Amino acid sequence: MTRASLDKQPHEVASMFDDVAERYDLTNDVLSLGQDRRWRKEVAKAVDARPAQKVLDLAAGTGTSSLPFARTGAYVVPCDFSQGMLGVGKQRQPWLPYTAGDATRLPFRDDTFDAVTISFGLRNVQDTDAALREMYRVTRPGGRVVICEFSHPTWALFRTVYTEYLMRALPPVARAVSSSPDAYVYLAESIRAWPDQPALADRLGKAGWSRVAWRNLSGGIVALHRGFKDR
Repeated sequence: MTRASLDKQPHEVASMFDDVAERYDLTNDVLSLGQDRRWRKEVAKAVDARPAQKVLDLAAGTGTSSLPFARTGAYVVPCDFSQGMLGVGKQRQPWLPYTAGDATRLPFRDDTFDAVTISFGLRNVQDTDAALREMYRVTRPGGRVVICEFSHPTWALFRTVYTEYLMRALPPVARAVSSSPDAYVYLAESIRAWPDQPALADRLGKAGWSRVAWRNLSGGIVALHRGFKDR
């Protein structure tokens, strides 16, 4: 892994996701061995959206992650910086209010949303801490944040096997099912470089979130972090 391969500019990352938009959901399903569906169910439970609540779904991509919130009767806004992703989403679910936006400079007023969530997208934001502060800004007092992100397996032996899968098995599988397999090499590297569970919790606290906690899914392959805006 090279530092240069991870230091992509925002427009480069956006272009990368534009390229994979059409088959993005299928590729994720294959690469995660179907686990992504279970992870998204856990996100929906953690967000606990209610009718008439406002939910901001960041890095929403094609909007697949937004549908569980919409089904509860909540008003959900899928937001993403990839125009390609948003375009595919609008074709599939034209009734959702897709919004283009940068997670570090969100186009929403202060104290707007009851819940803000982001799944498998925070590690692709150039300035993680700025994004966490922006999420805090647009969340109303009493609201919550839920972050679902790849993390660090808790069992050392399994962590080694998982890392080998990321760097050796993932690229060939991506070549078979993705329209842009090179993007998944970048994604594998970004997963390996991502902070562990306590480190991300610490960054949430520094951004203003209180009562921060996390729960491991699939042995720590994925971690679900949650925090609240008390004031």
